[in-house]
Amino acid sequence: MAKCTAPTYGHRTASGAAACPACSSRSYRSYTSYDSYPSYSSPYTSSANNSGNRSSSSGSTRSSKPRWSPAGSSIFYTPAEVRTLTPVRENIENRSSLPDLRDVFLCHAWDDRQGAAKELHDLLESNGVSVWFSEKDVLIGSSLLREIDKGLTKSRVGIVLVTPALLRRLAGEGIADKELSVLLARDLLVPIVHNTTYEALRDVSPLLGSRSGLSTSEEAMKDIAAKLAELVVIEPRY
Repeated sequence: MAKCTAPTYGHRTASGAAACPACSSRSYRSYTSYDSYPSYSSPYTSSANNSGNRSSSSGSTRSSKPRWSPAGSSIFYTPAEVRTLTPVRENIENRSSLPDLRDVFLCHAWDDRQGAAKELHDLLESNGVSVWFSEKDVLIGSSLLREIDKGLTKSRVGIVLVTPALLRRLAGEGIADKELSVLLARDLLVPIVHNTTYEALRDVSPLLGSRSGLSTSEEAMKDIAAKLAELVVIEPRY
């Protein structure tokens, strides 16, 4: 009697059943269909979320608490967000003893100054975060890189609000990856993607686009602001 090859090769396709010497004469529908097999997550489809090249929360469950999250906080993070933000938090803590620092430098496109940037600024301030904001602190017409550098010097961390308007500005000013890498290497820069994608950002600045951050396509701006507040505010030690 011919031996069924299903235990070794499986019969997930009609051609597989037809090729089996024991089962080729039977109806393929008598076997378990592919759809009834347990579902699984391919390591290849999830690798982009684990590599740090996309938004840190994509495809993950928010069930983690970082060590800097205050006791009693109702905010939860994905494991990828915790991995992404931990080096930033460590650098913030290292700079905590420096005097006269703002908590956040908010880098944004000029076109967003009365829209998404102001919304994020107001939400951060409502969470007790001091913000370096162009409408208050940065001279109009200054070099974007120069103002980012100056803002980072006087702030604990830089937040880059990535919008379609910022993408146009980055492309128009021709910001060099070499110069931007100096800022990114300091682990003091967190991109917040709003109304666009990391793919679009990588088309303009591959280096900045390779940096994990947060995205309003995955959670509301107010929730992102609350996470940033936990990240940057250093509780006094007694």
